[in-house]
Amino acid sequence: MTIRPARPEEAPRLAAIVEAAYAPWVPVVGRRPFPMQDDYAARIAAGEAWVLEEAGALCGVLVIETHPGHLMLDNIAVDPARQGKGDGRVLLDFAEAEARRRGLPEIRLYTNVLMERNIALYAKRGYAETERRQEKGFARVFMAKPLA
Repeated sequence: MTIRPARPEEAPRLAAIVEAAYAPWVPVVGRRPFPMQDDYAARIAAGEAWVLEEAGALCGVLVIETHPGHLMLDNIAVDPARQGKGDGRVLLDFAEAEARRRGLPEIRLYTNVLMERNIALYAKRGYAETERRQEKGFARVFMAKPLA
C-alpha cells in the first residue's frame, strides 16, 4: 500500500469513494454529509487530497489542510469494499505523521454529531472533543490530538 498525492484525473474516483463511504450516513444525518458535496478537483489542485493505493487501485481518500498551529483532517474515506481491513487506520496514521513532518503540534478534525461511531473511534485514537457547534448547516463535533 502507498499513500500519495491525488492526481487531477483521479478526482471522479475520489468523489466516488467518498460517495460510497458516506452513503450509509445519509439516513442517519438526514441529508448528504458535507464531504459528499466537496470539489475534489479543487482539493487536488490545492495539494490537499491524498489517496491510499494498493496494486494500482485507489481504496481510500484523505483530505488535509495546513492551518497555523495545526493540521486539519477534513475528510477520510475508505472504499466500502475495503472497510474493516485497516485502511482507515493507515490513513489516520499518515495524517498524524504528516502533521509532524510539517512541524505542526496538533491535528484537528470534525465529524457530524450523529456519527457516534466515528466520535468513539477518534476518541479511542487519542482525540479529545473540544467543542460542538453548527457550521455550514451541520451539527459538528470538533476534536483535537496533540502530537509528541
